[in-house]
Amino acid sequence: MYFAALLARTEDGWEASDTELDDVETLSDLAELAREASPEDDTVLVLIEQEDAWFGVVRIDGEDDPRIYVSDAAAAARSSYGEILLTDELLGREPEDDGPDLDTLDLDGTEDGEDEDDDESEGGGSAEAVPHGPVGDPEILDDLGVGQKELKALSEDALTEIAEALGASEVLETVR
Repeated sequence: MYFAALLARTEDGWEASDTELDDVETLSDLAELAREASPEDDTVLVLIEQEDAWFGVVRIDGEDDPRIYVSDAAAAARSSYGEILLTDELLGREPEDDGPDLDTLDLDGTEDGEDEDDDESEGGGSAEAVPHGPVGDPEILDDLGVGQKELKALSEDALTEIAEALGASEVLETVR
C-alpha cells in the first residue's frame, strides 16, 4: 500500500493535500503536480512511502529542478511509484541507457551462439545499477530542520517524523 501527500509551505505554515499518483508517469509530471499545489512558487514537498519498505521525498522550489531523496533504491525500483523517482541522473547512469541493448547483439555473423551468456551479463548489469540503500540528496531537508543524519536514520514511520520536524504533523495527519 502506498501513501503520497503534498506539503506546500505558505505564509500561514504548511498545507497538506492527499495526492493521487495514478496519472503521474514521469518526474516532470510529479513536479508539475507539485507546482500546481503552490501558485506562489513556495517550497513543495512530495512525500511518498510504501508500507515501511521505502520512502521518498521530492522537493520543488519554484521553477528549480526537483531534488530527490529515496531511502532504499533497490526497494523503490520494484515499485511503480519508485520508478518515477529513480531517474538515470539520480542513479548515476547516462540518460540514454540504450547502449547495452546494442552491445548484446551478436554481430559476428553467427546468430545462435551465445544468447544465454548475453542474457546473464545483461541481467547482472541491471541489478548492479540500482544500489541497496539511500540515493539522492541527503541534504534535501537541512534548511527545514531535518539534517542528513536524521534523514538517513528514519525508517518505519519516516513521513510522520519528517512532518513533526517541519511542524506539519497535524496537517499531514488530516490527509492520511
